[in-house]
Amino acid sequence: MSKFLNDFKEFAMRGNVLDLAVGVIIGAAFGKIVSSLVDNILMPLIGIVTGGIDFSGLTAQVGDAKINYGLFIQNTIDFIIIAFCVFLIVKAFAKMTRKKEEKTDPTPEPSNEEKLLGEIRDLLKNK
Repeated sequence: MSKFLNDFKEFAMRGNVLDLAVGVIIGAAFGKIVSSLVDNILMPLIGIVTGGIDFSGLTAQVGDAKINYGLFIQNTIDFIIIAFCVFLIVKAFAKMTRKKEEKTDPTPEPSNEEKLLGEIRDLLKNK
């Protein structure tokens, strides 16, 4: 049993597990931001454009079963809006990161020919 606990401790103390935990926590917080953006900003604007259509009340009765297909439609629309928002955020972040990399891009490594010419120059200079 002691080996099992040691193996578990080794697994739990790996950097990957800690990175994953941080990712999950940050992801949950980011999910709240995106949900708030969709619920509080985008959906009211979309509601104005669509005349306030709400699919969540659409149902069908099949025997004793009540099928809430409207909730499925509403959740699908919400997913598409959220996915689009996340896409825009990731695209903007990638663009910012790309510009930052371009600014910090060091001078390119000299070619082999340039290196060789530099060595020849240094040898001639030393003679």
